[in-house]
Amino acid sequence: MGPWLRNLLILAAFCYECRGEDSVIQPPGDVIATEGEQVTLDCQFDAVNTNDLYLFWYKHEVNGFPKFMLGRFSFGSTNATGYEERFDAHLDKDSKSVPLTIQRLQLSDSAVYYCALRPTVTTGDTTPLQKL
Repeated sequence: MGPWLRNLLILAAFCYECRGEDSVIQPPGDVIATEGEQVTLDCQFDAVNTNDLYLFWYKHEVNGFPKFMLGRFSFGSTNATGYEERFDAHLDKDSKSVPLTIQRLQLSDSAVYYCALRPTVTTGDTTPLQKL
């Protein structure tokens, strides 16, 4: 086995060990609230690199598909169109949380909300080193 292939295998093993270490945890169960109230949905995360965080909230309505609502990052934030005014989340690196707050609840806010964390292990060039 050539030295470049040995190094590649060591790198692959290292990256395999990195996967699965980052995670999000949302409390199970329903949150019940009244129209006009404010509600906060919890999301805890565990990440190896807290200096490069990308956390997202999605809304999944019945018979629909998850829709991106907002993202909170180590360096800033973004809200999707329609989620600028009543929806907010604060990324707290110390408590490892990014709770979603919805103000002035409306009946149309009824949905399942998902918190997601972007993987911190990424790859660069994906072209094969050698054709098989």
